Amino acid sequence: MNSKKNILIISPFFFPEPISTGKFNSDLAVALSDGGHNVTILCFHPIYPDWKVSKSSEKLKNITIVRGGSNLKFSKKTILRRLVLEVGFAFFVLRNLRRYNKKIDLVIPVFPPSFAFYTILPFLSKTSKKVGMIHDLQEIYSSNKKGKINRIVKFVIHKIEKRCFNSCDKLILLSNEMKETALNLYGLDNRKLEIQYPFHTIKNEITNNLSEILKADDINIVYSGALGEKQNPIELYNFFKFASKKIDNVVFHFFSQGSVFDDLKKENKNSQIKFHNLVLRENLEELYSRCDLQIIPQLPNTSKGSLPSKLPNLLASGCKTLIITDKESEIELLFNLQNIGTVINSWDFTIILKTIQSILSKDIDVVFQKDIAKELFTIDKMINKILN
Repeated sequence: MNSKKNILIISPFFFPEPISTGKFNSDLAVALSDGGHNVTILCFHPIYPDWKVSKSSEKLKNITIVRGGSNLKFSKKTILRRLVLEVGFAFFVLRNLRRYNKKIDLVIPVFPPSFAFYTILPFLSKTSKKVGMIHDLQEIYSSNKKGKINRIVKFVIHKIEKRCFNSCDKLILLSNEMKETALNLYGLDNRKLEIQYPFHTIKNEITNNLSEILKADDINIVYSGALGEKQNPIELYNFFKFASKKIDNVVFHFFSQGSVFDDLKKENKNSQIKFHNLVLRENLEELYSRCDLQIIPQLPNTSKGSLPSKLPNLLASGCKTLIITDKESEIELLFNLQNIGTVINSWDFTIILKTIQSILSKDIDVVFQKDIAKELFTIDKMINKILN
């Protein structure tokens, strides 16, 4: 048993944000609190996925939530938006750190963003253990962009991430692929690195609220979650337009929010492509149970940067899943090893279409897929690696 610890989590994204890092951080904080630890989170008011501040006073039992960023404005331009996030959160954390610094046994910075942790390193108590949680390697995404400004951005990201990662006593990465990439990029001590896949939160509690959206008589092909650059959204939308003319009785659905989502929704004139806001958290399992196929798309050459956080829940729900990712990526190797799901390495629309038709025509071993998912993607293993 671990002794009771005072734990400080540092990330702008937190409850009640419905997806991605916010949801992950919330589940992590609850699990640590349920384990008997005192948990404090320095975070922003919810901003994701719309990148608009939504002031919140919502609480989680036995967790101290310290919120900031209520007056921030975020640009639609990615570089400016990221700058506001990084600098704004850094100032917020600096202002609030001294209230907790001397009492903290364990600091958990969740990367990205990284600049806040970078700025507070000189002020952290030397007795506090620092366990970094790496969700994305931002340098990977910046590497795909060209131009002088983007080269400068990449240089700055490299310097900040290298200092942050090397300053942690332990780093937890969500895939072996991320680990090997981080080792090569930042010269890390391999002994400090731990691998743990993200965890599922499936509870087998299926509601009955989506029957009018995902109709039983339709073939429902779904993308759900954050819709940003790394999901290759425009190409995904163009594929939906292409495939809508090739498969009878199919409806393609986007469940998301944010500026990219809004732009695609305004452009769309295709009656077989539907746009919906994110479903409530309690309806997620119903969403998975009603769709015939979920697609997880990745922008080419970015698989080393992250592992999709929604993947565990999709697999644990027994949903048919198609992942478009890089050749020999972590996901492809894992799926082939465990004989679960379907992975392709091409954005050729004809190849994607044939793969989808093949998936839809076959049954899957739902029980086997659920068992594998629940074995690989468990929060208990994550908590153990953080604390020990």
